[in-house]
Amino acid sequence: PNRKLISCLLNSEDSDSLDYLHLEVPNQHTSERYLVAIMSAAAARRRKQLAARQKEGGDAVAAKLQKLLNEASDESTAYEALQLAQSQVRKSVHAGKFDEATELAYSSSMTLIEKKRVAVASQLLHLLVQVMRETHTDASDEWIDRLVNIHETYQKSLESDVEEGAEKDRLLRLQREFLRKCVSWSDALGNVRFGNPKLLEILGEQSWKVPSKADAAVDEDGEDRITIMSDAVQAMALAEKPGKILEWLKTLPAPTKQETANGHTCGPADRDALFTRSVLLFLAVENIRDASTLLRGYMTEIEERKMEDLTKSYMKKDDGVAPSHVVFCSMMVSVCQKDSRTGPLFTWLLRSFKRELDMMSKAQIVNSYTTKIGKIYFDIQPPPSMMSMMENMMGMMGGGGGMNPAMMQAALAQAQGM
Repeated sequence: PNRKLISCLLNSEDSDSLDYLHLEVPNQHTSERYLVAIMSAAAARRRKQLAARQKEGGDAVAAKLQKLLNEASDESTAYEALQLAQSQVRKSVHAGKFDEATELAYSSSMTLIEKKRVAVASQLLHLLVQVMRETHTDASDEWIDRLVNIHETYQKSLESDVEEGAEKDRLLRLQREFLRKCVSWSDALGNVRFGNPKLLEILGEQSWKVPSKADAAVDEDGEDRITIMSDAVQAMALAEKPGKILEWLKTLPAPTKQETANGHTCGPADRDALFTRSVLLFLAVENIRDASTLLRGYMTEIEERKMEDLTKSYMKKDDGVAPSHVVFCSMMVSVCQKDSRTGPLFTWLLRSFKRELDMMSKAQIVNSYTTKIGKIYFDIQPPPSMMSMMENMMGMMGGGGGMNPAMMQAALAQAQGM
């Protein structure tokens, strides 16, 4: 009898206003009673109709987006496509469809770039890497290759389709920021410390291209050239590309007399500063191999002064010449290949070269490198506050008595023979 009653209620003319029928059902074995909710036929029909409308609506939006992307050669249409793509990407994220969101952002960005709308695509690229970070998308080889591919396509379009000037300078900086975010994502969600080497390499190349404030057509967010080049060699060092750094250093002028004078008030020569920064970073991340490779290349292919003269000058205090960067780096690489008993020599080296290090661009980062070197190779523990600052800097990429003269001379002689 109950089944007949339920059937009549669910299929009656009044069932359109009935979503669920609630019945109390007794348990045959106990005195308990259960409340059972049964969906009406009308509610089931409405649910199917709603799902169908949602599907049709989604298909219509996707078709509209594809149409806009196909016609994105027009600037106003490209921006309309951008806004719709951004909206759909966010909707997919909120619906938990993470793969769909990243695929849509990637494919739409690539289409906009191919339509020569790099300025519009740049905004979508930043959303892509943001969504990848938010949704914990793995830094897989496939996604790394995709990001490299989209960067290369972007660069080709930028070079061929955008005229020199303020807009191109702005887009160069935006692309560098995009690559920085990509490296950060690969560091957080990949399996390589400091980020994927491929992404670090193209970040370094992009940074080297960014114009300085003096050269840029637009001054906002401008940086001086040495700061830009420092970021470039840092990325290339973390990518383990000493050969590329060496090629860059070859393009820079030799130090002037003013830059090598003892007590100079200007910063060190760009070539010397970038070389020293690179060597120290290699050592800080325990990459003695590439530090040695860069050092040998610099000594044989770039440095024109005789190492013997530079070494003698380094030991003198009255010749009017500042300590040599190449001698300092030679000594630093040499002592790091020894055991911790060479710690006093390391400390002396830092004291003797402190003025040069302090006058380099972003000196606090360079100091974090030397602090890390002291801790790793010589077990020299910095104060807790300095250690915290050092670890933060490395994660963002990244007094005493005299020295025994005989020990110093022996170490210098060994450094010369490297």
